[in-house]
Amino acid sequence: MANQRSSQAVAVVTGGARGIGLAIGQWFLAHDHRVVLLDIDADTLSQTAARLNDPEHVLAIHCDVSKPQQVQAAVGTVTTAFGRVDALVNNAGVAVFKPILETTFEEWRHVLGTNLDGAFICTQAFAPVMLKTGGGAVVNIASISGLRASTLRVAYGTSKAALIQLTKQQAVELGNVGIRVNCIAPGPVDTEMSKLVHSVAIRSDYYDTIPLNRYGTPEEIASAAGFLCSPAASYVNGQVLAVDGGFEASGVGLPTLRKK
Repeated sequence: MANQRSSQAVAVVTGGARGIGLAIGQWFLAHDHRVVLLDIDADTLSQTAARLNDPEHVLAIHCDVSKPQQVQAAVGTVTTAFGRVDALVNNAGVAVFKPILETTFEEWRHVLGTNLDGAFICTQAFAPVMLKTGGGAVVNIASISGLRASTLRVAYGTSKAALIQLTKQQAVELGNVGIRVNCIAPGPVDTEMSKLVHSVAIRSDYYDTIPLNRYGTPEEIASAAGFLCSPAASYVNGQVLAVDGGFEASGVGLPTLRKK
């Protein structure tokens, strides 16, 4: 385990066992950070930690971000091991894709609990640690579904829209004490999750609407998150960056235009 008094920066990534979260963790490792990966999926998390095989720089903690006590326990583990936190990426998220009238209150609360409460709880818990070393940066991973409505996403889209507003609230107050808070709204990204829920027809619909005519990669989201946490973004605060190939900007007519 790394010396907790080390001055090497520390990044905490929730939902870090796979997909976008893991790509963000790997970005920080490649840019001279120690990395803490939090995830509710203990099996995948331990496999990821074993694959990264770098106990000096990687700390994997099993944690449900919707549970304040578990997050607080994780904070204790991180401060004991690494002694500081410089960046927090609230990436953990869940989705339920159902028509509005078929979505139960339990499903609604499950999605809001992780996607919105989780970012609130983790920022409340880790920000005081950041302040001990002069501040830092928080990035909340929202979604294009928080900027524009789509079918079957009443809980998911609402949670992500609320997360965007939470980002602005956090940026105003925490920016005042040296913690910048920004938000990324990814468009469709090639992850295991998207492969499970996006049929061939849905993928085709996305290609029809995205000017770049493709899905993004986890690495493209990671480099945007890394930028927002880096000194290169030192005057960026309270912003929502759509990393979506132009999806949010576009309307109808692209397929017809391409045929010309």
